[in-house]
Amino acid sequence: MRVRFMRTANVAGIAIGGLSAMLAIAAHGQMDTARSSNGQKAEAVEDAAGNLRVPDAYRTTYQSLGSWAVSADQGSGSKELHLVYASPGTIAAYSRDGHFPDGTVLVKEVYEAATEPMTTGTVSHADTLKGWFVMVKDSSGRHAGNKLWGDGWGWSWFDAANPSKTTSTDYNVDCLPCHQPARASDWIYVQGYPALKR
Repeated sequence: MRVRFMRTANVAGIAIGGLSAMLAIAAHGQMDTARSSNGQKAEAVEDAAGNLRVPDAYRTTYQSLGSWAVSADQGSGSKELHLVYASPGTIAAYSRDGHFPDGTVLVKEVYEAATEPMTTGTVSHADTLKGWFVMVKDSSGRHAGNKLWGDGWGWSWFDAANPSKTTSTDYNVDCLPCHQPARASDWIYVQGYPALKR
């Protein structure tokens, strides 16, 4: 009788241990997929102090929002082209709620443009990458002491040579002046992004 009880206790202990391991694995899997709305693991773009960096895989994992052409100062064509990407799930969330959810990451590639005649007319195309502008939505003010965070966003410019170290020092001086006309739309020029039009 005692032997049978010991076997039953051992089996129960193994079963409880196995169940605990399965629950831990399931919870870990949920943490990994809960980081983005489409089930992809979100790539961290900020450290504990709020320093941003350009996400490594944004071209393959982010959604294209749209592009901008900056006219040449003289002559025809463009002097710059800006291609803008949003972290996974941003378009669906914005379409549903009418605002950018916390944690949204926007990446703008800035290229010097080359302009030349083609069979379709004078055409400008992306030529040399100048750098990236990265923004992270933050309505809670989690990096209040960092001069690159405020007005609901983290802001940083990165030169093409170094996507992990910003050259921005104060968003009020380096970033906000260009975004001032878009203040009413959460500092983002949403009218240039067809995917966000409701």
